[in-house]
Amino acid sequence: MARILVADDHDLVRETIAAYLEAEGFAGVHLACDVDQALRLVAGPTVFELILADYDMPGMDGLAGLGRLIEANRPHPVALISGAISPDAAAAALEMGAAGFVPKTLGSRNLVAAVKAMIAGEVFAPVSMIAKGSEGLLSSRELDVLRGVCAGKSNKEIARDHGLQEVTVKLHVKTMSRKLGAKNRTHAAMIARDRKLV
Repeated sequence: MARILVADDHDLVRETIAAYLEAEGFAGVHLACDVDQALRLVAGPTVFELILADYDMPGMDGLAGLGRLIEANRPHPVALISGAISPDAAAAALEMGAAGFVPKTLGSRNLVAAVKAMIAGEVFAPVSMIAKGSEGLLSSRELDVLRGVCAGKSNKEIARDHGLQEVTVKLHVKTMSRKLGAKNRTHAAMIARDRKLV
């Protein structure tokens, strides 16, 4: 099972997230209280398949700390944990290569699902934390799916093109449409063309 590093300066948050993950079978959950401690652990012998880093902990220095963690943990993902994050900061973090955002209000089941998705290479960004209509927040996979939709391909064809399950493509279409403020896939294709996204 994947090893995860949870970095947060609040003991309760850090330990609660670790307890949720350990209860779901993630055996190697390590803890850090700031960016420097997280970087020391990453430099050690343990390989972390995912780092969950608090947006407001000491050493983050805006998004500079996130950049250091992403660089240190390559090729494995780093995601932010946050009570609240502005859409601008969310967009900047994704542009830097963050694997997503985990709200501190997320339930335990959704937390585990988000962690599994990010370890599998997906981007997790709840719609409530991002600006509606911010196409800059589409993940690279969502853009792949959007190109397929614009080419008039079915979910099955898009899934085959990208080696995905059809159900995964359906989920991407739904998330992408929500981010674009589109009513359906046809509307999403129209918005994409208008904004020259594809």
